[in-house]
Amino acid sequence: MTTEVSRSPEHPIADFFIKRWSPRSFSGAPLDQNTLFRLFEAARWAPSAYNSQPWRFVYSLRESPSWSRFLGLLSEKNQRWAANASALVFLVSKTLLRSNDGQEATPLTTHSFDAGAAWASLAFQAEHLGLKVHAIGGFDRDRAKDLLEVPDDYKIEIVIAIGYQSSPDQLPDDLRARELPSQRHPLALLVAEERFRFTE
Repeated sequence: MTTEVSRSPEHPIADFFIKRWSPRSFSGAPLDQNTLFRLFEAARWAPSAYNSQPWRFVYSLRESPSWSRFLGLLSEKNQRWAANASALVFLVSKTLLRSNDGQEATPLTTHSFDAGAAWASLAFQAEHLGLKVHAIGGFDRDRAKDLLEVPDDYKIEIVIAIGYQSSPDQLPDDLRARELPSQRHPLALLVAEERFRFTE
């Protein structure tokens, strides 16, 4: 299912950049593990500083016993719609870079940036396969850290809801009104030559 809205790039780019967006209306249809791992495979090939590959993915499929625990980590407003996703994935990044001998660890300042590259790769692979994904920032990070047993030298970045898009009619009224692909700022507000020229 697609939701039509006018999205026009200012310069020619591949169509999948325009078609990808983050709906909240999921069908709840099962997602097989092989398809899910095709998304992880795409993320695995993302670029990273020093080839550190700091991203880690912890997932639960809708049919698994852990599903209710994963869903319960989300804020109540996000649980309303994410309950119909097919998978929930916590994206975690490694904050330290260890030397080749494994003895010395230094801060990996690009860990969140690199994890974002992995997220983008996953999102575009999902679009290619006819899936939709929605990144979620509203969740209980402390509880998630405990439940997922995340070590102190890792940071939980986001939760990713993955599934097949459904009709927005199933959403509560307030969310249904927002179920459209968002627009983007014009490049004139985002790009400057030679020096920082932005006002906000």
